[in-house]
Amino acid sequence: MAHVQSEMCEMQLNGVPELMDLLHIDVEIDVVDGKPGREDAPCSKNVLRKQRNWERQLASKKSKRKEEKQRRKLNREQESGSSTDQPQFSKRVMKAITKERLVEAQSTGLKLCVDLSMTDCMSDKEISRLAGQLRRLYGSNKKAAQPFHLFLTDLREDSRLYRECIRMNAGFLNYMMDITEESCLDLFPPESVVYLTPDAEEALETIEADRVYVLGGLVDESIQKKLSFSRARELSVRTARLPIDEYMMKKNNAKNFHSKILAVNQVFDILLTFCVTGSWTDAFQMWFPPGKGYVVTPCDSPTLSATLTLHED
Repeated sequence: MAHVQSEMCEMQLNGVPELMDLLHIDVEIDVVDGKPGREDAPCSKNVLRKQRNWERQLASKKSKRKEEKQRRKLNREQESGSSTDQPQFSKRVMKAITKERLVEAQSTGLKLCVDLSMTDCMSDKEISRLAGQLRRLYGSNKKAAQPFHLFLTDLREDSRLYRECIRMNAGFLNYMMDITEESCLDLFPPESVVYLTPDAEEALETIEADRVYVLGGLVDESIQKKLSFSRARELSVRTARLPIDEYMMKKNNAKNFHSKILAVNQVFDILLTFCVTGSWTDAFQMWFPPGKGYVVTPCDSPTLSATLTLHED
């Protein structure tokens, strides 16, 4: 019996070197030049499938977080815009509602043109800035409960601005607005046109349904005087300015800087807000840039009475 146990112990001891050799071989296979060999080996189909599933789940979670963030933002905007509970819609439904509003605006909405006939006097940098302003203007109109019927006039397909709008603004050619090489007078009678320019003497008091409002599509960093006013005189149409002098006053600032020159999209946002509220004070408070050196005049100061002539069907 002792002899048998001795032989078994000897076999176990003799097997240790062989076992160590096997372990040594596995280590050499797994580690080559300090790098795990299993990483170099091709993954099995099962591993690849699991990895793809994990990537899809990760992308889905990221997309859901983004959608949830957008929904919360929309909820906040709706809660701030109305005291009553508003129904919450999916992104697809909201896009359909927006499209319906823009389609209706093209038949019944207030008309507004952006006159792009002055782009030849602008630098490439100014052209790019104007393209960005047109994108923001269209974005504001999309969000509006009562959007304008928009026209981009005097916009040639061979112009720098047209090419820049396509380059900078995704889906520009699908914007729900009228883009034409014709001028505003080719589209509307002169007596219906009101050209908004900061150099006009008359202050705009109301927004009228039977008028066509024109904004000068101009970015001028060199501040050439009265370009849009000269264009309006060339067209022989009525001119008007935003009632900044009547509703705002200069404020003291370190640079003693004061300017009434606004970007096209800023003027548009002011007009949109006035159409909703009927208040120039509210419109200026919301959209007039504070860096321009003006503040809204206190309510007890005399101002023009702001009224809104509603669109008649």
